[in-house]
Amino acid sequence: MSNQTVPEFRLLYPDWQPEYTKALLELDPSKLPDLLSAAEAAISKRVQALAEATNQPERQAMQDALHTLRVLKDDEGAS
Repeated sequence: MSNQTVPEFRLLYPDWQPEYTKALLELDPSKLPDLLSAAEAAISKRVQALAEATNQPERQAMQDALHTLRVLKDDEGAS
């Protein structure tokens, strides 16, 4: 995806979903490791910010996203 941006649509969780979406949409395997790391970092930062909050839907969305990133990492390592 050279020089393409993520399509514009309303994200439920804009603190971390842009990085996550970029990783999901990347087709170039050489770019994927950096994008996966950036997505994980954005999610981790948000997890820390929500340490005292009780935003269960977002917490579940982040758990699901981290699981998906792990699957992508495993697939990337297997290729």
